[in-house]
Amino acid sequence: MNHSLPSFPTLPPLDSLRSFEAAARLGSFSAAASTLNLTHGAISRQVAKLEHWLGVRLFERKARGVSLTPDGQRLFQRTTEAFVLIAASSDRWVEARGAGVVRLTSIPSLSGLWLMPRLSAFEKGDPLLRIELSVEHRDADLDQEGVDLAMRCGRGALPGRRCVRLFEEYCFPIAAPGLASRIGKGAPERLLDYPLIHDSNAGGWRAWFAEQGFDYRARPQDRRFEDYNLVLDAAAHGLGIALARPPLTTEMLASRRLVAVDERTALNPVAYWLDRSHAPLRPAAAELARRIMVAAEADEATIAAFLKA
Repeated sequence: MNHSLPSFPTLPPLDSLRSFEAAARLGSFSAAASTLNLTHGAISRQVAKLEHWLGVRLFERKARGVSLTPDGQRLFQRTTEAFVLIAASSDRWVEARGAGVVRLTSIPSLSGLWLMPRLSAFEKGDPLLRIELSVEHRDADLDQEGVDLAMRCGRGALPGRRCVRLFEEYCFPIAAPGLASRIGKGAPERLLDYPLIHDSNAGGWRAWFAEQGFDYRARPQDRRFEDYNLVLDAAAHGLGIALARPPLTTEMLASRRLVAVDERTALNPVAYWLDRSHAPLRPAAAELARRIMVAAEADEATIAAFLKA
């Protein structure tokens, strides 16, 4: 197997190209030196180095500055095009940062069903506060990745973080109206005549059936989706019965895309959490954390403990 590194065309010295571009654009070695925080002599040496590498003269030296030779004009055009292309590409990777920009990470279901409807309200009234939302399933390294706040679903606090439980879920079975009418009312075991839908964790269904005195285990006819958004979509299309997880299902139930098929509830073994590192929060991040906790109906003592430096 060939493990050799890929070969690239030999490039001219890049520091010399930067000095050349500035001198060509400004028409003066002195002006280029001032722009790049170098000396006139350093610019002159970089240009000479580039001319030696290329084997052509790039500038005509004059008493009042410099002018490009035909070879210099051609190189200046190509260099300018290359720098513009690099700048345009790098813009995609440079994240906007500032005192009011708060980096928040959250899982897809919580982002789409609870956070997104409230995002505008969280930013409202503070022209500098802007939420930079990253949606992913993994738990980010808050300190290493520069994340201010994280919202997640889990069974408890994580080590190395300051965590507050936002809300728990008392789950109950739901389905599309057409399927719900066929299911009807009755004993909880009647639900086992239909496919049950869950996300990557079937713990909610186990908890619900355990509350009713049954031992549930996932069956071949049941449907699993990796994210709760897809669980709700599948249920809304009549593919089976899902568990409502308030407050994530508020809008789906209000619009009657999904309806309750059983009023009995059970506490989901997982809950929703807001996390931060132990480092002091920046003012904008602290304000966003406060607004999130108020929306989750946290009490003042809980809010104060989480925000404490």
